[in-house]
Amino acid sequence: MHSSMMWRFVSCTLWLFVSSQLSFWCVWATAAELDGDVRIEVLFKPEQCTPKSKRGDLMNVHYDGFLAKDGSQFYCSRSDKAGHPQWFVLGVGQVIKGLDIGMEDMCPGEKRKITVPPGLAFGEKGKDPVPPNATVVFEVEVYSVSRGPRSMEAFGQMDLDRDRSLTKAEVKEYLKLEYEKGGKARDDPFYEKIMADIFRKSDHDRDGLISAKEYNIYEHDEL
Repeated sequence: MHSSMMWRFVSCTLWLFVSSQLSFWCVWATAAELDGDVRIEVLFKPEQCTPKSKRGDLMNVHYDGFLAKDGSQFYCSRSDKAGHPQWFVLGVGQVIKGLDIGMEDMCPGEKRKITVPPGLAFGEKGKDPVPPNATVVFEVEVYSVSRGPRSMEAFGQMDLDRDRSLTKAEVKEYLKLEYEKGGKARDDPFYEKIMADIFRKSDHDRDGLISAKEYNIYEHDEL
């Protein structure tokens, strides 16, 4: 009887120990997965790979998003917003952090597969249709990389009347010059769409102008 009770006690103790260790391992594994690194696979790279993207550059990109667990697609830029490549400034949070990291040092024409852990994607809450704690995979193709528009150098080039603020006409003219360097002319609706997005994100006081303060999100002159 005593021996039987002792065995039950030892068994329960072992079970509690193993369970606690498994629970600890699961918590650790989840934390590790959430805080993991971005994995980058270069699918195609042009022989002449310049300029290379860096924080603050304006990028024009197509990208498709997939769930890593089953490969199901949750986003396609070619079918969203009339199918235009997406414009955004790299490194300022206009895309998820994993893409800000994964798209550094890319050149026009380059294609990458970027695997992003939950902590650098949509996190513990997810974002419909991406479930919580989901690792996601993006296939990215870059069309153009240009300086700014968040650099103060670019601000000076756009601010034609030197009044320390940007009108839509000034920004539009700059975008046309930058985008058409490659010889690809675009119609006005193309630029109007980009303009609307830029002013929606930058014109915080909604006065129809982007001030130097609104523009210089880095708050120092060299960027």
